[in-house]
Amino acid sequence: MRAYPESKLLAMSRQFQIYGDLLHAEPCKIGHINETYIATYNQGGIQVRYVHQKINDHVFKNPDALMDNFVRVTSHQRRKLVERGAHDASRRTLTVIPTRDGRSFHRNGGGECWRTLVFVDGVRTFEAVESPNQAYEAGKAFGEFQHLLVDLPGKRLAETIPHFHNTRKRFESLQKAIQEDHANRAGEAARDIEFALSQEKIVDVILNALSRKKIPERITHNDTKFNNVMLDVVTGRAMCVVDLDTVMPGSALYDFGDMVRTTTSPTLEDELDLQKVQMRMPMFKALSRGYIESAGAFLTKAERALIAFSGKLITLTIGIRFLTDFLSGDTYFRVHRPHHNLDRARTQFKLVQSIERQEEAMQKFADTLQAETAGRRG
Repeated sequence: MRAYPESKLLAMSRQFQIYGDLLHAEPCKIGHINETYIATYNQGGIQVRYVHQKINDHVFKNPDALMDNFVRVTSHQRRKLVERGAHDASRRTLTVIPTRDGRSFHRNGGGECWRTLVFVDGVRTFEAVESPNQAYEAGKAFGEFQHLLVDLPGKRLAETIPHFHNTRKRFESLQKAIQEDHANRAGEAARDIEFALSQEKIVDVILNALSRKKIPERITHNDTKFNNVMLDVVTGRAMCVVDLDTVMPGSALYDFGDMVRTTTSPTLEDELDLQKVQMRMPMFKALSRGYIESAGAFLTKAERALIAFSGKLITLTIGIRFLTDFLSGDTYFRVHRPHHNLDRARTQFKLVQSIERQEEAMQKFADTLQAETAGRRG
């Protein structure tokens, strides 16, 4: 990330309701979409940190709607946590600092959109899961995130990125990319294309269930990577879910499916040695236990029946997106080597195959957990 001119950052910081003097700000390298700085202020002799973030309005084209979602969601969650008497409620959800004129973000003279958040201290994030206990905490955190929003009042949230997890539209984009083959790469990816196209039979399962109201639309995070959960540095327990720009209407299954994709394999999403890519049952068991403990009370029978399937579908969806971008000449995802997007797609497709082999056992375990939690509630 390039350094933002200090004078411009100082001028922007003065637009927010922050007491004290800005001492310094450091760029935060976590995340690939927004530009983020950790800023330290002197407040009466005490150093206090805030997060200043420039919203990427090329990706999020309606900052007003995005921040309306953001404030409604975080305010409701905080209110619910306080009502429950939750310990450390101020660290359990993000807090937006308003501008001097009471808005949730500031648009400067250059058209840049900035927001400011309270810095959550005493936590850290991990790029990859290191233990079943961490998988459990991730599942519990995202399940609790959904649970706190089940009764969000008011109008339907805005879709900050329309059709984000719409597998049918992703599949159609792949078909178009194959046909056009702008980068002349279809030959290199022939086997990968064949695999992706062979999966068409599953792309509409959750979409059809939603459209036919067999499963409910819910407020979901939609980007449930493990590094979007902050863990307490002392206890290791999940404290706060971050990166809320994609919080919008969706399916609870999309969130759980992406957790399966990003927590159960021992590799990163661009692993070159495909022999290492596998869905590890101990990680799935820990993840699903945490999730169902916090989300099981509101999940319907139809949602619960698709728990294992959701991991396969979302992993396929992300693989299709990587493959489409490779065929299109790497125009969306940032790449760091030749064939990077193709490597990413192959990793996802290998994980799809691993999940498929274990899907029955995965669902059986999830069903057992549901029975256990139902028994305790009874």
